[in-house]
Amino acid sequence: MLFSLTNPEVAILMMGIFLFAVLLGFPIAFTLMAMGLGFGYYAYFDPTKMEHLFDNRIFQLFVQNTYTVMDNNVLTAVPLFLFMGYLVERAGIVAKLFFAIRLASHRLPASMAVAALITCTLFSTATGIIGAVVTLMGLLAWPAMVKAGYDKKFASGIICAGGCLGILIPPSIMLIVYSVIAQLSPLRLFAAAIFPGLMLAGLYIGYAVFRAWLNPSIAPRPAAEEIPPTAVIMKEVLVSFLPLFSLIILVLGTILAGIATPAEAAAVGAFGALVLSYFYKTLKWKNFKESVFLTAKTTAMIMWLFIGSWTFASVFSYLGGHEVFEHFFKSLNLQPWQFLVITQIIIFLLGWPLEWTEILIIFVPIFLPLVEFFGVNPYFFAMLIALNLQTSFLTPPMAMSAYYLKGVQSRNVELMDIFRGIMPFLAIVILAMVLMYWFPGIALWLPETLFAN
Repeated sequence: MLFSLTNPEVAILMMGIFLFAVLLGFPIAFTLMAMGLGFGYYAYFDPTKMEHLFDNRIFQLFVQNTYTVMDNNVLTAVPLFLFMGYLVERAGIVAKLFFAIRLASHRLPASMAVAALITCTLFSTATGIIGAVVTLMGLLAWPAMVKAGYDKKFASGIICAGGCLGILIPPSIMLIVYSVIAQLSPLRLFAAAIFPGLMLAGLYIGYAVFRAWLNPSIAPRPAAEEIPPTAVIMKEVLVSFLPLFSLIILVLGTILAGIATPAEAAAVGAFGALVLSYFYKTLKWKNFKESVFLTAKTTAMIMWLFIGSWTFASVFSYLGGHEVFEHFFKSLNLQPWQFLVITQIIIFLLGWPLEWTEILIIFVPIFLPLVEFFGVNPYFFAMLIALNLQTSFLTPPMAMSAYYLKGVQSRNVELMDIFRGIMPFLAIVILAMVLMYWFPGIALWLPETLFAN
């Protein structure tokens, strides 16, 4: 069958089989490698070497990609940031931070929701691990909100949306992966993501306050007797907020100031997390061992994804798959804004069945050559993608944040209620993308200012 098709048609068949296999539930990294090796064997097949079964260039390409990933200096930051995040998660800092911000914001409508979102934002800055943020806040903040009389759907939306900020707000694992794929500066990507991330968190907080102001029954105010004196509140805020904030400033500040590379700053952050754990008296062997194990496990998954995706993409491009999409878009005579709208709609729709890793590693490289053709700033395009990828965690049926929350509150909330609570925040993500398109400086001003010279 393959020999009756042209190479571009084989490439499209390759993409179709991959999507079908992923939807069936096959592991993504190994599916990518299987597709790359299988179709690569056909692509590089040499009839003159039929007697040598393994004498095929695809095996050399696979080994070369493996060593390239192992030798990539930028990717060194991934395990270090993961280790930092897992340590912070187990240090008990987040519980103290949520309690302190909850007290400090008690005068606002939906004060616990505001506290949960601010905690998610700060925790996301310390770790880009979505599952960890949603799970921890689902165990910590969700029961507290429901116990205080909050609507379950509203509380679920707060936790799921706030927990997804970790893939957008630096230091983000997703931005490190994107920098390697698109060959962009991770420093500029981090700088470009700060204001969009804070804007999205601000929109979430604004929505929560406005919704509770309109309908106070979904988020009752705390009783006056529950609020301690101002001096106690200030002490709690300083003890819980200042150490974590200092660690964040240390990591991001050294990166954005050009003092350290992301990998070096990640090493400092990991050491800082160890110091914080020691002073909070949570640096126990069990916590340390779990952090190392989870770091190794997650890093291995990401690295194998890279190896599989680069092998898949190399074969797909060699067969002419990228050219098919490139010629298609160029033949439409689109304006740059039309190209941006179409690509973002495609990525948004892909977020329904797929996770951000598949979208970023497989589909984004298809659009990258067209970014220069349409004259779009690559960092602006990256921020649109980063905002859009928030939807891959919030759009059913593969809204992973909903499943993380359901996993820790399985008996207390229905999955459909979580989905209903997520929908307003999904609309807010789209609003944030529109605002950034109207005002590109939200993404571009900081990197252009910091790295003007």
